[in-house]
Amino acid sequence: MSRIIGYARVSTEDQNLDLQKIAIEKYAKEQDMDLLLYVEKISTRKRDRTELNYALKAAAPGDRFVVYKLDRLARSTKELYQLTDEMAKRQVDFVSIQDSFDTTTPTGRAMFGMLAEFERDIIQQRTRAGLEAARRRGRVGGRPAIDVDTKRRIVKLFNSGESASDIAKEYGIGRSTVYKIMKESEK
Repeated sequence: MSRIIGYARVSTEDQNLDLQKIAIEKYAKEQDMDLLLYVEKISTRKRDRTELNYALKAAAPGDRFVVYKLDRLARSTKELYQLTDEMAKRQVDFVSIQDSFDTTTPTGRAMFGMLAEFERDIIQQRTRAGLEAARRRGRVGGRPAIDVDTKRRIVKLFNSGESASDIAKEYGIGRSTVYKIMKESEK
């Protein structure tokens, strides 16, 4: 039977867990589902949140992972995406009560899809910006080109019966690069 895996967390000593716990308990009761509630009582800047890890491990396919607000689960969009993506892969639904984020509904699944696309776009933009900045500093991506003499030695070794794997290891290149060099040498 599916369960609610609840997770509550405080980030300062002044905050109170009661509001989060009450909301999650109410949600579980409204859904007529059993509740396993995990509570992170200490503020921790570390990614290593013990109760969150226990909650994630406890979640099984068909369960719902429920938080009071998104910021109780993750500190960034990237972290939120990683956690909810992990849940989706494990067939665990995700609900944020206050933020009306619910992957059990078509709207919630659409929001999750938009979040995933947004995260991919951000990663692509950062990658492009990083590559452009490196180019401006004179750095070119990729491995250094293999000089003509090295290519000749590779062809000679391959033609003498040495395996592509051994050649690749010896020169610190990929096996596919050895085959590419062999193909070029045939032209």
